[in-house]
Amino acid sequence: MNLPRFTSLSRSSLFFSPLFLFFLRVTYPFGSHTQTRKNNPSPKTPPPRGGGVAMDPSSAGAGGNSLPSVGPDGQKRRVCYFYDSEVGNYYYGQGHPMKPHRIRMTHSLLAQYGLLDQMQVLRPNPARDRDLCRFHADDYISFLRSVTPETQQDQIRALKRFNVGEDCPVFDGLYSFCQTYAGASVGGAVKLNHGLDIAINWSGGLHHAKKCEASGFCYVNDIVLAILELLKHHQRVLYVDIDIHHGDGVEEAFYTTDRVMTVSFHKFGDYFPGTGDVRDIGHSKGKYYSLNVPLDDGIDDESYQSLFKPIMAKVMEVFQPGAVVLQCGADSLSGDRLGCFNLSIRGHAECVKYMRSFNVPLLLLGGGGYTIRNVARCWCYETGVALGQELEDKMPVNEYYEYFGPDYTLHVAPSNMENKNTRYELDNIRTKLLDNLSKLRHAPSVQFQERPPDTEFPEVSTCSCIIRRNSTSVSSFLYSNKT
Repeated sequence: MNLPRFTSLSRSSLFFSPLFLFFLRVTYPFGSHTQTRKNNPSPKTPPPRGGGVAMDPSSAGAGGNSLPSVGPDGQKRRVCYFYDSEVGNYYYGQGHPMKPHRIRMTHSLLAQYGLLDQMQVLRPNPARDRDLCRFHADDYISFLRSVTPETQQDQIRALKRFNVGEDCPVFDGLYSFCQTYAGASVGGAVKLNHGLDIAINWSGGLHHAKKCEASGFCYVNDIVLAILELLKHHQRVLYVDIDIHHGDGVEEAFYTTDRVMTVSFHKFGDYFPGTGDVRDIGHSKGKYYSLNVPLDDGIDDESYQSLFKPIMAKVMEVFQPGAVVLQCGADSLSGDRLGCFNLSIRGHAECVKYMRSFNVPLLLLGGGGYTIRNVARCWCYETGVALGQELEDKMPVNEYYEYFGPDYTLHVAPSNMENKNTRYELDNIRTKLLDNLSKLRHAPSVQFQERPPDTEFPEVSTCSCIIRRNSTSVSSFLYSNKT
């Protein structure tokens, strides 16, 4: 379906050369005060702070019965969800596999399943230039802001320099899209910093973007920006990536620090971005704080969970994060247009359920996913998991009902493709990674000398450029707050 403008995040399959650069600029402001929804007050939920503008779910087609947000562990979760109604209008171009329209399809399903009534629904505040430059280079952000389809032919050198082209095209509203999805992810981090349990931004999770360039359908790395926001309140942040592609941009950004651990489960080999070897473990103070789980074609639910759960259990034990960011790229599902795994929606969502069970503040982000009807199914179901409820398989009639035929169900059966991951190989990977984790004797001790101010809305913020250091890296910021 051809639509105009906005774009969501993601990356491509095999094309594109991998890049490395992890020196970044750090600054701090973001967010805004919001108003509590009048039609669904929650006495246990503190007044919303930062991150977005409250929306009336009815304006987005919300409906359905009131559903509990109590999970199997008996713990109620306070959940917020970021959505901008324009996001589905952005269009990467004819034939491009990235379809921001999938976010609108997901939202429609959430409405018809009655899930919007169970969450605080927020419209994200667009990220400002200075917000994006906490990680990205000024000249790169300036380029994204200025380039248009009409002017790109006059900027050939800059297009090449910033890796903008076939995989990451220039399209109408490109910069506005980047501002929107980045603003939502940072806004979610702000909400977690102020007491919410789970924040969701399905338009985010663009994990390939680097400091100075676009990569794999990703322009701005909203994940890095959100983690930097979380680090204002949490000594340690865990990043987990279940997209089929390696989370290279996030790993690079935090490769030399022990305050952020990155764990990526991905297809490895002759596959974009070509990084993420099990031997890539971090550097300097970050040694053993990067974990890579390289997988082969056809991995199924059972094989995937035989790695995911023991590895993540050990990570949570030894790293003890104050917050978790989970990138839920849906291109690891069976039947994805660019993927080659064989996960069911339930198998994919089991990762969300497992990380939720630790009762640690959790930011859920989107990512890849190119069979868009299954992306919408997956993220709708995982929103239900975040709220602690099981959704009916029979799909309610919705705006995009015809996309889900002929069965019109939430779940689809995995294929009979061969699982090329042998038990021997999986056991070796698990043993190697658990051994690496055993070398982390205890969680790093970090005390804040001075906590950076929380991000605020432009109209509220009185200081928009706190802790700005030219030519500094993420790591230099992280360690400046240690005694």
